[in-house]
Amino acid sequence: MKSFAELQQIRERLKNEVNQRENGEADIRIVVGMATCGIAAGARPVLTAFNHEIDVRKLSNVKTVQTGCIGMCRLEPIVDVITPDGKKVTYVKVTPEKVVRIVAEHIVNGKIVDEFLMPANS
Repeated sequence: MKSFAELQQIRERLKNEVNQRENGEADIRIVVGMATCGIAAGARPVLTAFNHEIDVRKLSNVKTVQTGCIGMCRLEPIVDVITPDGKKVTYVKVTPEKVVRIVAEHIVNGKIVDEFLMPANS
């Protein structure tokens, strides 16, 4: 960085990217629980991993959003994948390693990763 003007340009570019990701139209929304319990369980690295995978794969039809407490602290980090038709799939105890599979299998190829799903009796 050579000048304050260059720093401002970088700031504006990153700000626009975040606004696009959070407010832009998308076919698929990934909602990450970011309440205190989620953060304590590792939700921040999970959100970062989703954003990284989306960027690396250039998935312009996917956006990530954060939400507060989902109410099932023992299953955090919790992630919902919501498709344009409103169908929601909930993944629990998500890790950055699981994110790679969720993006590759579910987001890209449309196949739900069954072993990461919320148990039926939760």
